[in-house]
Amino acid sequence: MNRKIGAVALTGAAALVLAGCAGGAADAGSSAGTGDAAKGGELTVWLVGTDTPDEARTYLKDTFEKENEGWKLTIVEKTWADTNEAYIAALSSNDAPDVVEVGNTQAQGFIDKGMFLDITDQVPALGGDNLLKSFVDLGSADGSTYAVPYYAGSRIVFYSPEIYTGTVPATLTDYVAAGKAMKTDTRSGIWAPGKDWYNALAYVWANGGEIAVQDGDTWDAQFASDKSVAGLTMLQDVYQNANVAPADVDETGPQVGFCAGETGFLSAPSWVQWSIKAAADSDNPGCPDTYGKDLQAFALPGMKAGEAAPVFAGGSSLAVATKSDAQEQAKKALAILLSDGYQKIMAGNGLIPALTSQAQFLPEDQITQEAAKATAASRAVPASPNWAEVEKSLVIPDALVKIAKGEDVKTVAEKLDKDIEAILNK
Repeated sequence: MNRKIGAVALTGAAALVLAGCAGGAADAGSSAGTGDAAKGGELTVWLVGTDTPDEARTYLKDTFEKENEGWKLTIVEKTWADTNEAYIAALSSNDAPDVVEVGNTQAQGFIDKGMFLDITDQVPALGGDNLLKSFVDLGSADGSTYAVPYYAGSRIVFYSPEIYTGTVPATLTDYVAAGKAMKTDTRSGIWAPGKDWYNALAYVWANGGEIAVQDGDTWDAQFASDKSVAGLTMLQDVYQNANVAPADVDETGPQVGFCAGETGFLSAPSWVQWSIKAAADSDNPGCPDTYGKDLQAFALPGMKAGEAAPVFAGGSSLAVATKSDAQEQAKKALAILLSDGYQKIMAGNGLIPALTSQAQFLPEDQITQEAAKATAASRAVPASPNWAEVEKSLVIPDALVKIAKGEDVKTVAEKLDKDIEAILNK
């Protein structure tokens, strides 16, 4: 999978369901840390996909082995499919890896199963308030922290000056209006497939709505609140008057329509730029000589001028396995992963760093800077161990399809709230 294109994107629907896809148990090379601090041993770190650049991997290994005499650090590259049953099997075994990367919204499921070590006392040294807050929230439960951010990415709005020649919209209302003006019979002014719930959340949040709020031990779903309905009504306007994408498809492959000239504004993860810019003769061709030639982007605007809309924050988190038999050394490896030096490398490779202070080292290009702006305003899904089940149930995309097809927003939202509460409160 292309390092910039795919891995973070899969922290969405398929990759977030802990019991979804089948996968093997711990495989060769996945042995847990062995030995003791005095005599040395082997520490295993599981990283997912190819997003982590080789420079960062070398930095981790070299720094850890230099600072921990007699210890060897092994990085095992897993896939997002592995983060379902294979992770559960490995983390439950006596041969567990020591440090693991997971999708940021996956963390709660693993925490609920008792698979991550409580690292609350380490958080201040790892960055404290300098850490991406929404990721820390998703890695915490009952006042304790079990997972910390690794890197992030947010949705930004891509456009080609060949199609959109106006100024960057100042507000979300202006954005919708510009999208409606660009729409033709064959082109979406705003590409908005009905099952794309990631982009839908921005309309709800920008209007002051919520997905669900917790009251004690009970979750109260909020899609039917007045503010959320206002956001969903704005979204319905987009579906019906700024968009020609089908109501029953999802957000995958957004570059295809863009490169065909069938999209004005494309709200998508920042790494989609590499799909758009991919060579025309590659296995998954882009359009570097046409609509991708002078690709531009901006952070989705909020309801007030000068504000970025809250968008869904995707990315990865890190945790120490409860069953690691080298927990102290695992914590030291975690400290390196969250160090200024390591996070500077991540930022330099275009990944929004876990430490906000290292964002200064992001590339100077316009797209990356807009992605950083969007990430700073991003939001996360409810920090519930049952959230993965909400995603697996598809109740949100199913409700959005109904809204896209013109059904009454309030009625659909009320039914959606009942469905979400039934899952979160079981």
